[in-house]
Amino acid sequence: MKPELLAEAPQIIREFLGYLGTIKGKSEKTVEEYYLDLRTFFRYIKLSRNLVKDDTPFEEISISDVDIDLIRTITLTQVFEYMNYLTNVRNNKPATRSRKVSSLRTFFKYLTNKTNQLDVNPVLELETPKLRSSLPKYLTFEQSIDLLTKVDGKNKERDYCILVLFLNCGLRLSELVGINISNIDFSENRLTVIGKGNKERTIYLNNACVNAIKDYISVRPTEGVKNDSKASNKALFLSNRKERISNRTVQYIVDRELTKAGLDTSKYSTHKLRHTAATLMYQYGNVDIRALQELLGHESIATTEIYTHVSNEQVRNAVESNPLANL
Repeated sequence: MKPELLAEAPQIIREFLGYLGTIKGKSEKTVEEYYLDLRTFFRYIKLSRNLVKDDTPFEEISISDVDIDLIRTITLTQVFEYMNYLTNVRNNKPATRSRKVSSLRTFFKYLTNKTNQLDVNPVLELETPKLRSSLPKYLTFEQSIDLLTKVDGKNKERDYCILVLFLNCGLRLSELVGINISNIDFSENRLTVIGKGNKERTIYLNNACVNAIKDYISVRPTEGVKNDSKASNKALFLSNRKERISNRTVQYIVDRELTKAGLDTSKYSTHKLRHTAATLMYQYGNVDIRALQELLGHESIATTEIYTHVSNEQVRNAVESNPLANL
């Protein structure tokens, strides 16, 4: 978590963040997201109670003085009002509001059940916003091939390798960026990545992945490379500045290549390439749902089941195969 963010957090929230990181094993990014959610909530509480000057911009409201005495006064009604604020003022979508609800639940449960600082949990009856169920967007097999064949430029080996790993392995963006050369075992054709919650998993590489990685490594800079704090952590993917490539740069690369392939970047993204990998493996490879769950690093099989949708063409074929179709 960024030091400047931690510095502005009150003691009671710092202790909670420490619990998330050390006891629950949450990743640094996840811990930071919890803090940002709690910061928004307590900024709202202070604003709604006139605890700040009227002309104070919302983003400048300090929560450094939040303590257990203030927290004890929070009611479920005020949390409902906060959810209305998120919807009507901040225009948060259901998925964003759902995450914020989860953050509040975890925080108040910690104060009630883990540290016994609260006698009553005010958000115990807080419901999660209903999410609209929709099928994941993904590239077709033909679109995927077209995307890969359009890659060119001075970093074509790197950019091609990035796309191949996304489309074949279903990696998350953070997992791809975090790959070190030492994570790759060419003798077994496998890759180790660190997923959500700092959980390590093994991904077996097919020929396309192995060839793409080797082609990139053959041209990857070796002189003047800026390693991470640990000298052994040699990033696989480097930026033009010869340091570990950033999430933003990978997103830019993917958007650029999608545009070159004539694909709408408002519909497709790095995460949609993960959807594509999962969908193609399920539809074309008859991959068992449990194997797909393991590959994608999902805790719940329910998350993986969104990829078991069938394409419109499969639905059409089903209707056409009806023996009454030609009467």
